[in-house]
Amino acid sequence: MSIFKKYPYVVIEGPIGCGKTTLARLLSEKFNVQLLSEKAEENPFLPRFYQDAQRYALPTQLFFLFQRSRQIADMNQRDMFTAPTVADFFLEKDPLFARLNLDDEEYTLYHQIYSHLQLKSPKPDLIVYLQTPVDELAERIEERNISYEQEIPREYIERLADAYSEFFHSYDAAPVLIVNNEKLNITKDEAALNLLINRIGQIKSSREYFNPNFE
Repeated sequence: MSIFKKYPYVVIEGPIGCGKTTLARLLSEKFNVQLLSEKAEENPFLPRFYQDAQRYALPTQLFFLFQRSRQIADMNQRDMFTAPTVADFFLEKDPLFARLNLDDEEYTLYHQIYSHLQLKSPKPDLIVYLQTPVDELAERIEERNISYEQEIPREYIERLADAYSEFFHSYDAAPVLIVNNEKLNITKDEAALNLLINRIGQIKSSREYFNPNFE
């Protein structure tokens, strides 16, 4: 049985380099369901953010906020969440980046805009959080060889990974599967993808952990 019978709206989350976009795409293709992707490459401020975070954090953050809010609004208007959907972003997590990257005055402005938008994103039926060690994130970022990502400071990756971990280990508004993603490289191994799909099908509670063993 398809995992989308039990979980019609699945969100894949995790820090940059964890493979969330690839996993969402593979699940979309495998089960022929809708893909909702944040399309980071469309943000014109992102390359400049990694070169000068202090200067470009706010426009980068606001671009993503408006982009994601438009996608959610379009989906709600067309009532597309009645059909199975997999997404590689979670709107409720958006303030996590804002708090991490903006100074106090910028964050106040961001929060005012966020509140004004009155975003009503459907609650996921399942969140798959790909918890990935910093060394592995750095290696995967280097391997995928996107030019502007090569300038990301390791310290930023560490802070981002910690923020994700804190957020999803305390999040309880929807079921969460926390995956030890150190060895589960679904971009290179179809068996890893199938292993994860099987584990999703076995979920019985609102918070579970998956520590795959490939030895």
